[in-house]
Amino acid sequence: MMENAWIGIVLITAGFAAVLAFFLGAALGFFKELFYVPEDPLKGRIREALPGANCGGCGFPGCDGYAAAVAAGEDITLCTAGGRAAADALAAIMGVSAASVVPLVSVRCCLGGKDIALPRGIYTGLESCRGAKIAGGTKLCAWGCLGFGDCVRVCKFGALSMGDDGLPVVDRAKCTGCKVCVAECPQGILRVTPGDKKTILSLCSNRNPVRAAVRKTCRAGCIKCGICVKNCPEQCIVIDNGIPVVDYGKCTLCGTCGQKCPTKVLRAV
Repeated sequence: MMENAWIGIVLITAGFAAVLAFFLGAALGFFKELFYVPEDPLKGRIREALPGANCGGCGFPGCDGYAAAVAAGEDITLCTAGGRAAADALAAIMGVSAASVVPLVSVRCCLGGKDIALPRGIYTGLESCRGAKIAGGTKLCAWGCLGFGDCVRVCKFGALSMGDDGLPVVDRAKCTGCKVCVAECPQGILRVTPGDKKTILSLCSNRNPVRAAVRKTCRAGCIKCGICVKNCPEQCIVIDNGIPVVDYGKCTLCGTCGQKCPTKVLRAV
């Protein structure tokens, strides 16, 4: 008798749940139709013209976000993954002229590999650059690459890999200059430069103003001697926060700074 009662309760509960599910489904369908907002066909065309990388290099949340922004009048040249081809396609859709699109590539501004930059000791913490940064770093140079490859893991184009020296290597042919790796690096050693021409860049991020302290921590570091500034024929180099910075509007790529640099951190990349 008790068993039959339990069976009845189960059947009633199941029936009630089925009826409730039916009415909830019908209500959801009704409200979906009631509040349905048709997608802008222009946005759809723009979205189809984008590469679908969803890398965020344009500054918007994925290709859908950028498509909506372009449809609303945003700059059509912000898609780094699509480059010139994407800009031309968007220009045709929007009926405007595509401005010159400069391809960008990431450059690693650190030469302090594991045999060049001295370690602080044996690191046993979280194996990520951000984790090591919180723990105080892995090298005596507080500005150098931490070597755990966070940048490699976030690259959506397979343009980054870790070299035998413990430093990330950029494949310029694959890099789109989306800046995701730049944002991910807690040390700020990855920067973007024009990919269609050479630029002089300091491949050192050590900002310690004490020359002797730099040499004690990394054999490849900039020693802040200022020889590059003194010998630049165009006077286009200044030391900013311990790092040589080049005014590309004046630089003629003569190479004098790189030739005079005692540690060879200034290079055409």
